[in-house]
Amino acid sequence: MKKRLLLLLAGLGIVLTLAACGTKSQEDVTKDLSKKVEEAESYKAKAKMTLQMGTDPQTYDIEVWHKDPSYYRVNLVNAQKEQSQMILRNDEGVFVLTPALNKSFKFQSEWPENSSQAYLYESLVKDILEDQEAKFTAKEDQYVFETKTRYQNSQMLPTQEITLKKSDLSPVSVKVMDTEGNALVTVDFTEVKFNEKLDQSDFDMQKNMTRAQLNTVPVLAENESDEFSVMYPEYELSGVELQETEVETEDGKRVILTYKGEKSYTLIQEKAVAMETSSMATSVSGEPVDLGFTIGAMTDNTISWTYQGVEYMLASNDLTEEEMLSVAQSVQGDVVK
Repeated sequence: MKKRLLLLLAGLGIVLTLAACGTKSQEDVTKDLSKKVEEAESYKAKAKMTLQMGTDPQTYDIEVWHKDPSYYRVNLVNAQKEQSQMILRNDEGVFVLTPALNKSFKFQSEWPENSSQAYLYESLVKDILEDQEAKFTAKEDQYVFETKTRYQNSQMLPTQEITLKKSDLSPVSVKVMDTEGNALVTVDFTEVKFNEKLDQSDFDMQKNMTRAQLNTVPVLAENESDEFSVMYPEYELSGVELQETEVETEDGKRVILTYKGEKSYTLIQEKAVAMETSSMATSVSGEPVDLGFTIGAMTDNTISWTYQGVEYMLASNDLTEEEMLSVAQSVQGDVVK
């Protein structure tokens, strides 16, 4: 009887040892991810991004092309609001295109290395590799990492949950969470293909602008009204009072929202004017900044962006960078004072 018990225990030990050999550790997976990024010469990905930052969820279709080492093409489309933008990076710099307005802006920027990007594979891998305190869970056919983010306003969006396929380490989903663990940004990948054939010409600014315009409905028509709904920030700063001023311009009206107090700032809104003919990209000082619902330009004390045919500029000498981003990101909900 004793001999049979010893044999049974030995057999169980062998089974457990074999099972353990088939399970990769967090260190094994991070090494595999590092190798995957190093060996991948290119990839194409499609995803749906859902934002929960306003009153109603907004969904964007995202298409990403990347060619090693630093060519990027990210197309973001919100079908419901007819909002379309593209981020390009090539040897000439970083470009943000708004096809419906025939406008393009050029940045001398380190994007996307300088911040987390929930829809870029190598950015997600970088977040995993750099977070020494990342949490790891191995499921039946997935790996799940919970990491810190590298966003400019990381205090508002401090953590993210990254889910990868075990089979090829491709991304399945990303949930970017606030301090209470609520997912404010969710990216669900529908297709990821590594080592796809891409040429440098696929990242040419003018070529992509022309291609995008063929599939874009202009947000402004010549006979369209100059009126627009004034939007107010939902992000609250204590001790500020709003003063609203409306100024007539050649192209319609300009609305100036001045918030006075210890944390003073100004938000200017006016109808965007489409360029009649194609022109060279406008050089912009500062960095492209992802506001979730659109891409803007951020300097030391301003953020400017275009959304649904309206141009916005937020300016302040009192707000921190994170407060500026929080205010700007909140100017896309319902019309509220």
